[in-house]
Amino acid sequence: MIKSKKMAGKALLMAGPPGYGKTAIALAIAAELGPKVPFCPMVGSEVYSSEVKKTEILMENFRRSIGLRIKETKEVWEGEVVEITPEEVEDPHGGYGKVVQSVIVGLKTTKGQKQLKLDPSIYENIQKEKVAVGDVIYIEATSGAVKRVGRSDSYATEYDLEAEEYVPIPKGDVHKKKEIVQDVTLHDLDMANAKPQGGHDFLSLMSQINRPKKTEITEKLRLEINKVVNKYIDHGIAELVPGVLFIDEVHMLDIECFTYLNRALESNLAPIVILATNRGICEIRGTEMKSPHGIPIDLLDRLLIIRLLPYSLDEIVQIIAIRCATENIEIEEPALAHLATIGTKTSLRYVVQMITPAMVLAETLGKSKISKDEIDEISTIFLDGKTSAKILHEQAEKYIS
Repeated sequence: MIKSKKMAGKALLMAGPPGYGKTAIALAIAAELGPKVPFCPMVGSEVYSSEVKKTEILMENFRRSIGLRIKETKEVWEGEVVEITPEEVEDPHGGYGKVVQSVIVGLKTTKGQKQLKLDPSIYENIQKEKVAVGDVIYIEATSGAVKRVGRSDSYATEYDLEAEEYVPIPKGDVHKKKEIVQDVTLHDLDMANAKPQGGHDFLSLMSQINRPKKTEITEKLRLEINKVVNKYIDHGIAELVPGVLFIDEVHMLDIECFTYLNRALESNLAPIVILATNRGICEIRGTEMKSPHGIPIDLLDRLLIIRLLPYSLDEIVQIIAIRCATENIEIEEPALAHLATIGTKTSLRYVVQMITPAMVLAETLGKSKISKDEIDEISTIFLDGKTSAKILHEQAEKYIS
């Protein structure tokens, strides 16, 4: 449903006690969607900051969850580098040093070869990309940006073992028009436009993103960007990719955040929002009202609620076996079954945490596999939450309250 883009603007709520796999499902969704679809995880308590408004953090994460795939036709010079010759002159400001006046770059393709005389600022870009003779590069005609694609495959037999990525020599002419696909999020565009520098095309905007200083993004700026984005979508230049915003421990949000969420979900540019909570009937933060899951009724009406069921014995066995295989730990079948039985009475998290100390104990006793005896001993040393609470209740007079 997410991949078909039919869930955009909808919100889901995963409700279940701790250890029922809510966060695991969210991570599985992220892995399934792949790197091309934005996935933005956050925890409810992240919005409380002394520097930034709560609603600003929520909106930033909303915008991070909406992707834009831009197809641009660019005029580029592309080929294998056969020559890089900087032309130096005496420093016009005096002194004994020399400055680069221009740089001669020779590019070769399957169709021919061309020499380019370039500006010294492009030479700086070439140095930043660590371009050498034999590399395949392309230079954008409008912005002067240099991109190193890889090493020419004609040099592939130079060494027996190398970490380089070899690419074929580009076909066609050195000077050509090339379609470039760029994946960005709306938040990237917000940040690039908050303090615009350089060109006005999308790739120039992308070069502004990695700025350490926090910039306040106004609602007016976001509306302007939305207009431009909608125009690009209408003209077929860009394609909207609604991603997923995952808010864990959603009961930690307060009434102001929930009101803002209501409004944000009604926007025409909205991602799929997945909320997760382990609370039952509790107070809505910032009020004295009680509500299911600590979420206001008006927002609950908008949600599709997914009820999570506890793991069965067979499922716990499978999960423990996968965890042992991941950590390269060998466990005997009776020990695995015994561990799963403990998991049904306590919690899955508790039995998963028992695996490592049980293996350490087995190695201390000179064994290569975890047996039932190690599990029994570890369960007496480390208690689960329910057992600890029971002891605390029985021996309440011994503790300071």
